[in-house]
Amino acid sequence: MAAINDLLRQITDPMLRERLTEEVNRISKNKKFGLVFEEHIPECTALYGVPVKSGSTVARKTGKMNELYIVKEIDGKTAVCENKITSEITTMPVCELVSVAQFGDPIFPSLEPIAKVENAPNDSLWHTIIEADNYHALQLLEYLYEGKVDCIYIDPPYNTGARDWKYNNDYVDSNDAYRHSKWLSMMKKRLKLAHRILNPQTGVLIVTIDEHEVHHLRTLLEEIFPETYIQMATIVINQKGVSQGRLARTEEYAIYVFMPNAFLPVYHDDYLSFDETTQTQASPRWERLLRGGTDSRREDSPTLFYPIYVDPEKKMITGVGEIMPLGEEPDLTSTAEKTVAWPIRTDGSFGRWQVSPPTFKKLIADGFARLGTYDKKRGTWTVLYLNRGTRKRIDDGEIIITGKDPITGVVNVEFANPEARLRNIKTVWHRRLHDSGVYGSSLLSAVIGRDNNFAFPKSLYSTKDAIAAVVRNNPNALIVDFFAGSGTTLHAVNLLNSEDGGKRRCILVTNNEVSEAEAKELKAAGYQPGDPEWEKHGICRSVTWPRTEYSILGRRADGTVLSGEYFTNQTTTKEVNRSFYQLGFVENPAALVPAGKKQIVALIGKDKLPQSLVKADSRFIVSEKHKVSVLFDPEAADEWLAALEDQEHITDFYIVAKDSKTYNRIKQRVVDLLGTITVTEPLKRPMSEGFATNVEYFKLGFLDKNSVSLGQQFIEILPLLWLKAGAIGKRPELDGEELPDMLILPQNSFAVLLDEDCYGKFTEALQEADSIGTVYFVTNSEEAFREMSDGIGIKRTYQLYRDYIDNFVIGSRRNNL
Repeated sequence: MAAINDLLRQITDPMLRERLTEEVNRISKNKKFGLVFEEHIPECTALYGVPVKSGSTVARKTGKMNELYIVKEIDGKTAVCENKITSEITTMPVCELVSVAQFGDPIFPSLEPIAKVENAPNDSLWHTIIEADNYHALQLLEYLYEGKVDCIYIDPPYNTGARDWKYNNDYVDSNDAYRHSKWLSMMKKRLKLAHRILNPQTGVLIVTIDEHEVHHLRTLLEEIFPETYIQMATIVINQKGVSQGRLARTEEYAIYVFMPNAFLPVYHDDYLSFDETTQTQASPRWERLLRGGTDSRREDSPTLFYPIYVDPEKKMITGVGEIMPLGEEPDLTSTAEKTVAWPIRTDGSFGRWQVSPPTFKKLIADGFARLGTYDKKRGTWTVLYLNRGTRKRIDDGEIIITGKDPITGVVNVEFANPEARLRNIKTVWHRRLHDSGVYGSSLLSAVIGRDNNFAFPKSLYSTKDAIAAVVRNNPNALIVDFFAGSGTTLHAVNLLNSEDGGKRRCILVTNNEVSEAEAKELKAAGYQPGDPEWEKHGICRSVTWPRTEYSILGRRADGTVLSGEYFTNQTTTKEVNRSFYQLGFVENPAALVPAGKKQIVALIGKDKLPQSLVKADSRFIVSEKHKVSVLFDPEAADEWLAALEDQEHITDFYIVAKDSKTYNRIKQRVVDLLGTITVTEPLKRPMSEGFATNVEYFKLGFLDKNSVSLGQQFIEILPLLWLKAGAIGKRPELDGEELPDMLILPQNSFAVLLDEDCYGKFTEALQEADSIGTVYFVTNSEEAFREMSDGIGIKRTYQLYRDYIDNFVIGSRRNNL
């Protein structure tokens, strides 16, 4: 440094010497370890809709956004402008200019209503979409929800070099030597604001990214969120892989940033995990209470014949009756019998239950019994139960079923070994539903009814799983996505809410940029950004909003109904037949040698049965660990059937029999013995059902500070007050130009006093309203604001318009630090 200082002192120009000294001092303070990158020229935002007037900072609509001019004067349709860097004077048509805000300049935002969809008019839940540059939208969200957001999920541009994002209205591609530092500059500004809106104790930030910036991003997150715990999950999103000349990439990453007291809920992966091949859910096996096979007639166990009372509407068991003595018969012709389940066999004869009335009452109390479907053939209900044989062993911990979760409806599971109960979400996700081609691009096209020009939308299910990992146990969570793109996050939140009845609220922020190809076509047609013809092609208006509207309503704007189904985490049970296969290629089954039997097992598949189960004297295979059984010799059918008794878990049967008559006879005996099986499957939701929820779509606008301070922009600010109070109920609107003295809005949980002379009437009105949680006072006096706040007994009070103005003035200063 001494040598550099000597060189600096040799500079004769004092201004140049001072500037260089300041720059050297700044560089010398830079950290020597960690993420080091250049801070670039501040980003600029075009303010379409803000009038161009004398003194405005402007740019050309089709030029570089950081080439700024100051309007010196306007003469009719032309403007005399001075270049901010060169001071060169230029005359340009006003229609070709747009007002510009540099990041760091104070902005005073408003929300201009664009559209809304209301598919649950009696529900107070309203989501929000904001069309805006996400930096200024985050400044607004800081005012509205500082420290209140439970989960932020973002999918920022991956900076692959494929012209997939812009910096100052210019695409950043692989030829840009500063593309990494530009990307980091862009992300740093937004992540600093994200840090302020996240709940400081329990909030979680999720960022998805690929290999191009993952390591830079991880280091940046550690710098901005030093108090957090950071982990990364690997998500397989493309089974085939994307080749870039070397390795074929199949995955992306989700970085989880946990605030100090944020933890993911544990779950029981033996019950809740899905088999990716069949999409069926592994679960404790529900068995029929009706006895099957041998010793299944009423007279075999007369004390196990009794009625079970049911509610056919609610489809639940309501009680257990007394044993009916042998010789008495129930009246099955009465219509009231629809409310009673009896042990009736497939052939119409009376059977018997598996357990006694006292035992079954205890099963009901413990949550081990439930009602199945109504069997028209038998003329009675199917009753299901879990017996000790359904318990499994995992990691030396015995599963004990303890009832149903009242929210999710799944069976609760506990372990004899408490440590075996905890199952954390793992860091590698490999699910068929996470494929971004099928459940991202194709699903999006199916919803909006046409091929979309949005590149690489996320899988609906990978997004849902990522968010559900955080908010599964928080049904009232506030979720924000400020790189919303096609709107997958809101779609996923709606699906999650539909599964468990949650009221999670989502806020999306996305710009309205058009694709590069469309921009060229629109320019050739004479259109410019800001023109209605241009804006309708933007991502928010052509993809994000249509997707949101159509998915909620279950139909498109032209009336066509959405086809297809959603996969859900809910389950349903149904009875299905067991599978039977005749192996008729063996001429003499009795003469089969062990080698031949092993060949048969090999044909069945080693994943179903291992050849090691074949012994020298094996005439059949019955295993408590496998779902497949084989009968090698029909002459051993009686012995085989005896071994199959109570083996309810076996679903597939292979019978070696040359003639069909023998095969069918043995098959029927197995059916009589074991009956059908009850399977648990994921419950699918038709897309045509839509979602019972509501959404408001706004465009971010900008107000004049002086007009706000004079109280001339209340109608423009009213949507912000609604959002700040929680976006509860349908957004209030005012008709006419004359403002009321006060607003009492119990349906929206907030009130506003616009004329402080009416404070007395205002307090009386508040006492009559029982659901006001937020109050705004319009007053220039801080002392009056404190006195009025103290007099109403409501904690959440704000001074308008000082609270609003100070937030954005102070915030802009803080963001420049």
